[in-house]
Amino acid sequence: MAIEYLSAAIAQQRTAPAYLFSGPAGVGRRLVAERFLGQLLWQEAADPSKQQRRLSNHPDCLWIGPSYIHQGKPLTAQQLQAQDLPLPNSQPQVRLVQIRALSQFLSQAPLEATQLAVVIEGAETMAEPAANALLKTLEEPGNATVILIAPSAEALLPTLVSRCQRIPFYRLTPAEMVSILKRVGYAEIIDHPHLLEMAQGSPGSAIAHWQQFQAIAPELLQVDLTALQSPRACLALAQQIDHSLELHSQLWLLDYWQHHCWQGEQNSQILHPLETAKQQLLHHAQPRLVWEVTLLTVADYIGANL
Repeated sequence: MAIEYLSAAIAQQRTAPAYLFSGPAGVGRRLVAERFLGQLLWQEAADPSKQQRRLSNHPDCLWIGPSYIHQGKPLTAQQLQAQDLPLPNSQPQVRLVQIRALSQFLSQAPLEATQLAVVIEGAETMAEPAANALLKTLEEPGNATVILIAPSAEALLPTLVSRCQRIPFYRLTPAEMVSILKRVGYAEIIDHPHLLEMAQGSPGSAIAHWQQFQAIAPELLQVDLTALQSPRACLALAQQIDHSLELHSQLWLLDYWQHHCWQGEQNSQILHPLETAKQQLLHHAQPRLVWEVTLLTVADYIGANL
């Protein structure tokens, strides 16, 4: 296991200056990073839960994630939600200003531990200026350990990857999924095989799918796209989706509908307009217009093939 390998590196005092935790979301990359840094910064603390609780407040640890710009400042989705602020209709990214703050953090001496530690979640979202700034930092990280978390090495600049020791993470088997979901208190997901299939071996993704599934109105989940024939019905559905769902939920609903199409529950030819809609939303197109065009396109296809 990754944590056993990393624990051995700590015990032998052979930790690398930079690591890349690569693998799909929801398979334990963040958890292992927390456990690893807990041991690295508090080698005398044996209780992982205490390490994790203290890690967020440790002065020698910096945790960076994809952010939005709000009033000129980078804020993560969690920070926006904590302030009851809506998520922008854009995709978050790790920004140059965050990498500059990271570099400033690493220029300091540690206050409590024997070294500094940094985690960059969603490292694949870095634009080229941010990635180049990080590259310069990794050339001379000083007395620090930096962890990049990304879905794959291919999602990052090769020059960044070359400066990291790679720790791969893999999807779980169906039996492992069931065991973990029961262990963490989400056994009810097992009764929804379509959500398990969408998760593709990732317990974290299964939990995220379950939370989205519960948050979206049943009438939207149960829409029969093959029954969309009236332009009025299409426009009304587009309005409901646009008014009731934030962007991330709209994207999830498209994934959910696509999954049903792949499973043959609805015509597989509908997949193309749904994928087009997803790409348009990701590229900041006006959501209401995207949904109107998509649903009218689906209705036209259904009408032509009756």
